[in-house]
Amino acid sequence: QVQLVESGGGLVQAGGSLRLSCAASRSLFSSTIMAWYRQAPGKQRELVARIFTDGSTNYAASVKGRFTISRDNAQYTVYLQMNNLKPEDTAVYYCSPWPNTRWGQGTQVTVSS
Repeated sequence: QVQLVESGGGLVQAGGSLRLSCAASRSLFSSTIMAWYRQAPGKQRELVARIFTDGSTNYAASVKGRFTISRDNAQYTVYLQMNNLKPEDTAVYYCSPWPNTRWGQGTQVTVSS
């Protein structure tokens, strides 16, 4: 059973930073591509960033240069460092394996202007 627990969200002013964490079950983590997604009110869930087992990464154009995804295989945790946040980054953020998605409860990020 895959378990994913996201944390680290909150309310921040535009230009601020947050670091999200996602604790995953051991059985899943080490050999799996992991990703962060987000879903804003009234919009479809979108892929934000991925990190591959070799540590390589890719990002959505809207966050490239501002967000950094990383993983700690020993702690079965994936992170999303978000800098220079914008109001349009407001969403519930989820981590998931990729491409076979699984969802936790997510963590709310709200960016005020």
